[in-house]
Amino acid sequence: MNTFDLLNDSLERIKENVAAAAAGLNADQLSYRPGGTGNSIAWLLWHLARVQDAQIADVAGTEQVWTSQGWFGRFALTFDAKAHGYGMSGDDVAKVRVDDPQLLVDYYNAAHARTVEYLSGLSETDLDKIVDEAWDPPVTLGVRIVSVIDDDAQHVGQAAYVRGLLPS
Repeated sequence: MNTFDLLNDSLERIKENVAAAAAGLNADQLSYRPGGTGNSIAWLLWHLARVQDAQIADVAGTEQVWTSQGWFGRFALTFDAKAHGYGMSGDDVAKVRVDDPQLLVDYYNAAHARTVEYLSGLSETDLDKIVDEAWDPPVTLGVRIVSVIDDDAQHVGQAAYVRGLLPS
């Protein structure tokens, strides 16, 4: 297995888990917040897709699918188009309300497709390119991609956990 097969397999697992976390839920279930203040499934899935979309668009030098493919309008959230969930308050989390779980799945799938397309054009040496000098040590492209995968895997796991807490 080469590096790109490994990255793509990791991303494919996230895609499958996003679909499973959202499948068959209604708006109230998607918006359920454990303890009344936790992150909802809707917010978690929206956020993980936004993070992947924003991070990959940044390193690829492309527009995010959030805006280029009209997802921002389809979600009709009250946030700025650049919002992706970092630093949001509990009140902001509550504003991520989605009626149809397929909207979350479809947006993630669009971000996933863009990611896979971007990865398909890379070489092993591209992964060593410095993409962020604000950190010590500076962040390479490979580290950034692994960071996105790690963040998404954690959030989709949280969404699956919240799904298991849904009231009957």
